[in-house]
Amino acid sequence: MKRETQTRNVKHETQNRIYMQNLKIYTAIVLAMIFWSGSFIWTRVAMISFQPVTLITLRLVIASLLLYVVSKSIGKFQRLRRVDVKWFVLLAFFEPFIYYMGETYGLTMVESTPASVIVSTIPLFAPVLAYFLLKEKISYTNILGILISLCGVFLVVYKPGAGFNANPMGVGLLFVAVFSAICYSATLRKISTHYSILNVIFYQSIIGLMFFIPTFFITDFSTIDTLKVTKDAFVALLMLSVFCSVIAFVFFAWVVRSVGVARTNVFVNLIPVFTALLSWWFMDSIIELIQWTGIIIAVFGLFISQLGKFKFRFKMIKGTEY
Repeated sequence: MKRETQTRNVKHETQNRIYMQNLKIYTAIVLAMIFWSGSFIWTRVAMISFQPVTLITLRLVIASLLLYVVSKSIGKFQRLRRVDVKWFVLLAFFEPFIYYMGETYGLTMVESTPASVIVSTIPLFAPVLAYFLLKEKISYTNILGILISLCGVFLVVYKPGAGFNANPMGVGLLFVAVFSAICYSATLRKISTHYSILNVIFYQSIIGLMFFIPTFFITDFSTIDTLKVTKDAFVALLMLSVFCSVIAFVFFAWVVRSVGVARTNVFVNLIPVFTALLSWWFMDSIIELIQWTGIIIAVFGLFISQLGKFKFRFKMIKGTEY
């Protein structure tokens, strides 16, 4: 009888640990999506004062300093090993360099909510890449959930009588960002677990600056004399640096390490939903009934895609740290 009680207690403790870890995973990835949704709005506000490459470069400088201070203060700073340099260079090339260039210039031509729906197509392509490069399995419920969610996303950005109109060049640049985000996720899985997540994002940002600083001198340096920074633009820059370039990336990288590329990228479907809600809340954008319907469908599709996957095995995430 005593042994049975001990067995039940151990089983109960294990289930609680798994539940709490799953809760952390879902909380982290949803927060990352909320912060990245805000980036579509903050970027457009910041670009009132800053040129695109200037904005990105300043964003990375602030993020890199913050990551260095935090990692040093908590005793988790790690030096980059020579054998891993190639993967970090590739990681930084895809994101932040290519992704930020595509997204930021794309947002100069496409409104925030339509831009976010283009980015939400990442889950359509991510499982295919993950299957061929990382041998991750694709389930039928995953595919069904993605399709349902994308239908909801379409309703979020569709306006009856107006349709969906966007600058073709801007759309193309945003799809460049989509491609780079998928490659980033795949490359992230190649980074050694020797590094904590904080260090991964720190080196990603520092190496990214090596791409952006020369680009800045080529594209934006001549505009420095005319730079006039407003309070709103400066606040938007800080929000982009802290919440989007640091916290969201840390959460996203941790979840990718924990549950894989395909499962993590499904949550990208939430970005246009959150973008529409944030635009409604902060910018007084009107959300029609059809858009609210789309929000409900998009969230429903998300849960369908995750059906049977809410109970991630604890051994998959044990030992993963920030």
